[in-house]
Amino acid sequence: MEDCDFSNFKIAVVGIGLIGGSYAMALRTLKPKYIVGIDKDINTLNKALDMDILDSAYTEPGVFLRDMDMIIISLYPKDTIDFIRENIEYFKPGVLLTDTSGIKKIVLDSVNSFLPSDIEFVGGHPMAGREYKGIEYADASIFKDANYIITPCSRNKKSSIEIISIMARKFGCKNVECISAEEHDNIIAYTSQLPHIIAAALMDESIEEMKPELFAGGSFRDATRVALINSKLWTELFMLNSDKLISKIEQFENSLSRIKKDIKDKNTNDLKAVLENSVLLKKKLN
Repeated sequence: MEDCDFSNFKIAVVGIGLIGGSYAMALRTLKPKYIVGIDKDINTLNKALDMDILDSAYTEPGVFLRDMDMIIISLYPKDTIDFIRENIEYFKPGVLLTDTSGIKKIVLDSVNSFLPSDIEFVGGHPMAGREYKGIEYADASIFKDANYIITPCSRNKKSSIEIISIMARKFGCKNVECISAEEHDNIIAYTSQLPHIIAAALMDESIEEMKPELFAGGSFRDATRVALINSKLWTELFMLNSDKLISKIEQFENSLSRIKKDIKDKNTNDLKAVLENSVLLKKKLN
């Protein structure tokens, strides 16, 4: 499938916050037949309607879901599982479900354990976001040049995976990759979760003694940017991926210990080699 015409799609977005709201905005550019939003907060829904990113809005799921061809669930991982389980009766055969959760294996395993065979769930994770939450910060441009990870499973049809892939590319995502849920969670523990933990650790209570308002430069601001964190969401992400995350923390601690030892032992050559290697790796990554 080289392209997909979304003009006949009726799409529901569940959770109209930063990510869900950005999805609704980006979906508007694809001109689907209908976009419906679901969110517990009536004020959020009214804002979304005023912004004309939804055609209709509901604070509770219901029979209207039976008309949907695609349902995009932008909730916390546990809430995603619960939403699907509690609303199976409203999903028509052939509907395509996808999500935006930052961890995948527990979500896919849980959902596939009770999902009927005539309903598909294709795991998705847009590597896009901001330090703030809420529809006020939603913007379709967050997908531009972003990475989009799809975590298909054996029960997914090729055409369903391609629909999600095409949607992501039409949103402006630069790289769309398909990997297993297990591999996703292992990689994300290092590339996403660990940096958030390091940023939080840098913002230790003793930071005030360092007078960052007077002495912090760009490097400190860059390193702590993601410390502006949605604590409820990230606590859940960390806990649900704890085994892999602990492994990455220990890996980082080992690296830090080696650097500490080089400094303590005045081992200039080894320290210089570590720093030079980091420069090479960063240039390669860029």
